[in-house]
Amino acid sequence: MLNVPSTMPIFLYTQPTDMRRGFDGLSGIVRQALGADPLDGSLFLFINRRRDRLKILHFDGTGFWLYYKRLEAGTFERIASDGPCVEIDATQLAMLLGGVSLVSATRRKRYRRAS
Repeated sequence: MLNVPSTMPIFLYTQPTDMRRGFDGLSGIVRQALGADPLDGSLFLFINRRRDRLKILHFDGTGFWLYYKRLEAGTFERIASDGPCVEIDATQLAMLLGGVSLVSATRRKRYRRAS
């Protein structure tokens, strides 16, 4: 199980990704397509065309981590976005990995401190 702090930024790349890519290839996507820094400690998610495999790229301050999940049955949900990436939170990540639809799930109103 992946424990992700609720304050950690999580970015989902919405285009299909070649799962043969490793640390350097995925870092290149983060830099070029997303215009972000892969060394900032955020989680970057990549899903393949068939939506049955997912990779997460994370830099922990000393090196890169690459998490890889392959589903034996079913698919990951397709997230629609106008841009190449969408930001999600830790709860949405858990739902995505657990197979819960983000579209049909509704959030109840909660207090949020003004930033």
